[in-house]
Amino acid sequence: MKSKEMMLEWLDANQSDFTEMADRIWEKPEIALKEHFASKLQADYLAGKGFKITWKVGGMPTAFIAEWGEGKPILGFLGEYDALGNLSQKRQPDPEPETPGGPGQACGHNLLGTGVLAAAVATQAWLVENKLPGTIRYYGCPAEEILAGKVYMARDGVFDDLDAALNYHPGSINHPSKGSMVALNNMKFRFHGRSAHAGGSPHLGRSALDAVELMNVGANYMREHVESNVRIHYVITNGGDAPNIVPPEAEVWYYVRAPQRATVEAVTERLRKIAQGAAMMTETTMEELFITGCYNVLNNHYLADLQYENMKLIGPIHFTDEEMAFAERVNSNYPPEIRGKKMDLGKEYENLPLIGDNFPSKDEGVFMTGSSDVGDVSWITPLAMLWTAASAVYATGHSWGITACSGTSIGHKGMLHAAKTLALTAADLVTNPEHLQKARAEFDEKTRDNPYKTPLPDWAKLPLDE
Repeated sequence: MKSKEMMLEWLDANQSDFTEMADRIWEKPEIALKEHFASKLQADYLAGKGFKITWKVGGMPTAFIAEWGEGKPILGFLGEYDALGNLSQKRQPDPEPETPGGPGQACGHNLLGTGVLAAAVATQAWLVENKLPGTIRYYGCPAEEILAGKVYMARDGVFDDLDAALNYHPGSINHPSKGSMVALNNMKFRFHGRSAHAGGSPHLGRSALDAVELMNVGANYMREHVESNVRIHYVITNGGDAPNIVPPEAEVWYYVRAPQRATVEAVTERLRKIAQGAAMMTETTMEELFITGCYNVLNNHYLADLQYENMKLIGPIHFTDEEMAFAERVNSNYPPEIRGKKMDLGKEYENLPLIGDNFPSKDEGVFMTGSSDVGDVSWITPLAMLWTAASAVYATGHSWGITACSGTSIGHKGMLHAAKTLALTAADLVTNPEHLQKARAEFDEKTRDNPYKTPLPDWAKLPLDE
């Protein structure tokens, strides 16, 4: 049998294919549910490698599954490719948009999807070389930034038969995650009233904007009576057209977050009652548009430890002096108060602009206050989120510095490091059934009293046409 180190050689030999793919997606950023170029680019590549492609998974035109092989184990590789609005940035260490107001890869999803794809194809090549059974599935998951893609795919049951799922996210250090990210609900409340002349006949109008404002007042008073780790945030997306018209339509967009799914659901029910009360007070009607909800991430500690063992086998990322200088310049553009707020790695790492070493999990017991639709998959099958160094250490998430690094060799190196780690981990899962058994035993224990059920109500609807 060819050793799994063959996968490292294969990835090194083919890395230009993947850096080119990542760069092409970086150069043509597309926001959630509009990722037509990125999804086709990846699907066409995989089809050329013999994968069977299924489109429009979960009802989304840019979602696909690429499957190859047969038999057990069935391993899922979770990719993403959506960008963020208004975060365009040139490939330079100072903030300047490539396209003013345009989207940019400020979460590194051009690297994320391509790196996971690379791991899937490397695993395929290794299985072929060794004539081993196994099914490889790459999931092209859109709309992670609105926490939708994997949730709607999960509702269709496409992850249910997986033995394990593999994914990663670009970050600032190399480590597998044992921490979590919070659960979330994402919904809009639309109020419908009656227009009237605000000066001449205000008594004939019923203000939808009044309903929105009363709802927000109620939500803000509720903050005193929820647990301290609950987050409630909103924006008014429609407040009327002119001051002299009683607004007949108004809309407010809410996120509710908490460490546990059950808490999110309980707070959401209270928020709905507040919305209903606001409609009663203003004699308007209320319509809820539930866009998506997601679970908190349930990282599998056994898989995380297995990933770390493979990271040690690969060794650290070696960044050049030029890459270090680029990252130092990026860091200098961020305010000094964020320095020192990274994970405590030891004094030898304090002043490094890039960190290429590998670390065991640094976040066990920690809840990141952001969210990811990876959480839903983690409650369906064993999964551990991997992080690799792909950006300057002080470039904050969803900011121009991440976009800049994601289009350079800094991001490429983090992407290849992730691809190698995931591929080696996949080989372990294929050749040693004990790994899957132990990961599954941990998963079963953690989910026994709380099995996954979709967070989507029947009326949930993606904003495909908005």
